[in-house]
Amino acid sequence: MSGPSQLPETTHPPSTLKLDAYLPYRLSVASNAVSGLIARAYEDRFGLTIPQWRLICVLAEDGGLTQVAIVSRTGMDKVTVSRAAQGLARRRLVARTDHHADGRSHMLALSAEGSRLYAEIAPLALAYEAALIAGLAPSEVALLKRLLNRLQTAAIALAGEEAPTVP
Repeated sequence: MSGPSQLPETTHPPSTLKLDAYLPYRLSVASNAVSGLIARAYEDRFGLTIPQWRLICVLAEDGGLTQVAIVSRTGMDKVTVSRAAQGLARRRLVARTDHHADGRSHMLALSAEGSRLYAEIAPLALAYEAALIAGLAPSEVALLKRLLNRLQTAAIALAGEEAPTVP
């Protein structure tokens, strides 16, 4: 049985929550700052939302996928993926075809125009990443990536757990 009893016991009384020191808050604020910066560039120059850009990237990397596979790959919810796919299809950046094995599902793939747009945007994305990490040593970047992966894995593991009871 899962639940709060599986959360680690603390040996000291809980301290006062300080939002600026609270890691989930700091991660969210940092993510919003980075996403906002990049989103403005994608929106202003290419008319893309972040979910649309993510969908284009996944299709460029993985080839044709179902929306269910895109949800799984990106962590975006299915409504967000659906809206992004519809917007990209209207712009003819993705093509939607019937899934050969599942008649209820569709495959999404980049069109030639979508591939061209990806080739234009990818260097910009890499330049933003380089600018963001310019003040970090390569070992710090590698450590940050490992730590983020570990936090993501821990969050996924805890996702089925109930929230801890508040005293």
